Order: sequence, then C-alpha cells, then structure tokens
Amino acid sequence: MTDPSPRKRFGQNFLHDAGIIQRIVDSMAPTAGDHFLEIGPGRGAITQPLLECAGALDVVEIDNDLADKLEQQPWFQPATLHRADALQFDFGRIAASAKLRLAGNLPYNISTPLLFHFIAHIDLFEDMHVMLQKEVVQRMIATPGNKNYGRLTVALAAHCNIESLFVIKPGAFTPAPKVDSAFARLVPLEQPLVSKAQQVNFDNVLRHAFGQRRKQLGNALAPLLSSAEIKATDIDPRQRAETLDVADFVRLTAQLHAKVG
Repeated sequence: MTDPSPRKRFGQNFLHDAGIIQRIVDSMAPTAGDHFLEIGPGRGAITQPLLECAGALDVVEIDNDLADKLEQQPWFQPATLHRADALQFDFGRIAASAKLRLAGNLPYNISTPLLFHFIAHIDLFEDMHVMLQKEVVQRMIATPGNKNYGRLTVALAAHCNIESLFVIKPGAFTPAPKVDSAFARLVPLEQPLVSKAQQVNFDNVLRHAFGQRRKQLGNALAPLLSSAEIKATDIDPRQRAETLDVADFVRLTAQLHAKVG
C-alpha cells in the first residue's frame, strides 16, 4: 500500500527531515515511564521513535487512510490508535494515574481551537510539545504591546509556561507549507492563575476585551463590567486590552466572578 496523499482539508504536511525529527524527539526526551498522546501522527515520523522510548503511546488520527497505513506497520503494534477528531476527543478517557505527555504536528487550519481544547483539559497533561505555524507560536509567547499579543497569549499564559524551541523551514515537510513552522513546549503551571470556577468568566473577559482591537476596556467590557468596576481593580478603563498583562486579566476576572458568580 502506497503512502496516502496529503489532504488539504485536514491541513496535512508530513515531516520527513531526519535531522528535525531527531531534534524533536531529543527535545521531548521520552522515557520508559512516559505515557504519550500524539495528535495527528500522519505517516509516523514522530510516532516510531516515540514508541522506541516511551512506555505507552496513544495516537489520535482523523484520516482513515493514514490510520489504516499505520496499523499495517509492524512497529506500530504497541501503540493504541483512536480514529477521531482531536477537537472532539476526550483526553480523560485515556489518562490514568500518571499524567499524559502530549506531542503533535498540529494542523495549521485548526491549531488555535486545538490549543484552547488542550487548555480545557490542562490538568491531565505533564507537558505538551507541539509543532505549529511560526506565527501562532509568536502569538503564544508575545508580550503586552506586541502586535502578536492577544486572546490566545493570555489564555495560555494563565495555565502554562511556554517556550519556543526552534524554527522549522518548509523544506522539512511534504508538501512544503508556504510558511515557517516552530516547535514549542508548554508546561502547565502548578497552580493555574484562574480557577476552574472562574474559567467561564475568564473566557468572557478575554473574548470581549480582544473582540475589537484598539477599543478601550471601558467600552469593550461594558456588557460585563462598568468603568467603576474596572477602576476598582486598579486598571484604567481607558486602556486597551493589548496593553494589559496576564495579572490584569486575572483581576478583571475576579471582579466579574464576584459580581456574577
């Protein structure tokens, strides 16, 4: 059986550069005690070396042709395959007493929704290593005032420490994407900056604050908090969302949570 062709609707770009593959595996440093979850194994470029080192491996693949091909590989037999959409996958069903280590070459067309899905299950993960469009990683690690700073930045920072490890050029993939990629590490905070009880209010604050860039907070958050309530958190309602740090959004969330529960 020949390798299935890349499908544009799944945002598939298959990694083939042996040097990059080794660098990725070295960065993750898998050990025999690790339980890995791989999102989008594709043709198995990362899957096979992970299986050689990790204690257990579950993979989530939406493309049935790729799943069929993987199941035919003799080296794949120790892995557990889930034919599913990662956006809908319940990570809790495979998490045992030990936390999961996540790895993935995330489809660029759904990478941001996937990152939010990971946040929703953050307590299940020891760490996450993901390959993304370089621009997305720049958004993930941006600082206040930077043009890339936004809702994704703050949402992740409230739950993880994030490190951009290295850039991957288009030629490392088949087909070659039109943009650079980057490999990043996310390590969950021991104590998230917002509690599970506050998460919905936190999401609402971020959604309104960044919904219209350059809009003053007093106007952007008007459906949630008055200017007086914003001032009570020591934040000027004339400020714009992109100038606030994560701690500011945590205080705004606490104010909203105290108001609406």
